[in-house]
Amino acid sequence: MTLKPRLHVISEQDYPRIHEATVKILGETGVVFHSEEALAVFRKHGAKVMNKTVYLDRTRIEQALETCPRTFSWMARNEKHAVVVGEECLIQPNAGPVYIQDLDRGRRLALLEDYCNIQKLCQASDVVNLAGHIPVNPSDVNQQEKHLRIMHAMIKHADKPLIGHTVYRKQAQEMLDMMEIAIGKKGCLQDKHYLGVVVNPLSPLAYSEDALETMLVYAENKQPIVIAPAIMAGVSGPISLLGTVVQQNAEILAGIVLVQLINPGNPVVYSTASTTAFMKRASYCAGTPEAMLINIPNLQMGQDFYHLPVRTMCGITEAKTIDSQSGFETMQSVMMGMLGGAHILVQCLGVLDALMTTSYEKFIIDEEIIRRVKCVAGGIDNSDNALAVDVIQEIGPTGTYLTHQSTYEHFRERWAPTISNWEPYDNWAKAGGEEIVIAANRKLKEILHHAPPSLIDAALDQELMRYIHQLIEE
Repeated sequence: MTLKPRLHVISEQDYPRIHEATVKILGETGVVFHSEEALAVFRKHGAKVMNKTVYLDRTRIEQALETCPRTFSWMARNEKHAVVVGEECLIQPNAGPVYIQDLDRGRRLALLEDYCNIQKLCQASDVVNLAGHIPVNPSDVNQQEKHLRIMHAMIKHADKPLIGHTVYRKQAQEMLDMMEIAIGKKGCLQDKHYLGVVVNPLSPLAYSEDALETMLVYAENKQPIVIAPAIMAGVSGPISLLGTVVQQNAEILAGIVLVQLINPGNPVVYSTASTTAFMKRASYCAGTPEAMLINIPNLQMGQDFYHLPVRTMCGITEAKTIDSQSGFETMQSVMMGMLGGAHILVQCLGVLDALMTTSYEKFIIDEEIIRRVKCVAGGIDNSDNALAVDVIQEIGPTGTYLTHQSTYEHFRERWAPTISNWEPYDNWAKAGGEEIVIAANRKLKEILHHAPPSLIDAALDQELMRYIHQLIEE
């Protein structure tokens, strides 16, 4: 048996209080939905709709929660990479950075080449379970074509479960069509979950048109939807941390109701991405420990009260470069997110500068941070055999365990670093005194050098490109 620690911020007695506060807000204040199509869904099912505001009663909320699956399989083109969401902690790429940064060229606007490189790093990583999304936003691609080029890149360079991004209805359907082409089976999306998507409400208490169109299309195609409010306490949410917990819960549940009305049983992930504002400037704050004091109560609600898969933002930092600040701020929230029981972690693979930048070198360093935290979260073996009484008695006083058979059988199970240097100072100095950033730079170059130019054959690549060119020429 392995011990599994969980970090709790609120008690079980707080769960019904937060739920009741949420029901009151959704029933009396409501949520604005900026989509006539979404409003029509609510009207069809008898919800109260006034202008663009939808009011949800207790029964409707709880019926929607009852149809949500506790776990679901997220498939991949390579079946060995398929995962079950809701059972273990999975790692996904970042979402939203505009800049890319490395030792060789510094900080600059990201290009499609950088997007492809991050997908290759995700594919090669033993800690990254999901690929795709927007780890960097390529600046050299026409806006009308960007979703197509990004989708092609993620299919070409990763065969793990994939994540799309928020667009409008036509674009969302085109990305799903490309996924179906890649799987090679017409109608496969109606049978299995291959392409998930992350949507953010328009806090406070609203959903934008593009987010809603994305949700509608993905639900119609029975694909997973991750609903992730990104509230700033004190700006787009209450200054009270618990108040932001309540608002975050309300926005997630409103989205869940819509998804379940479209397709009862559709996989949803209860996701948290909120933080406090930096009140000196009323701006986004990525380095605060209070972000996880908001998000962990929602993780508790999602898992323990609603019995849903949960995801959280963690790993974010205000640091502008790879320094001690970037290390302790990232470790702080990754540790809290994993110990908080999240089933998916995001924003923990190279993020710098409050989500504005992805660093190649920090991606490599953050992989080790994740490995360290997973080791802690795994606890220890507490079986009778692990007590090692027979071994202790056999060795007795003043003996050594180094040459004992039990050590020989299990020493490879001990955690070891992948990028940190544990050599004595003299050995480290004689080897050139290499700092961790330089070691990470060297390692990422080795990974990219050995990454295959494509994971799809020429015929599939041509089919995808024909589809893209057909859409561009329309």
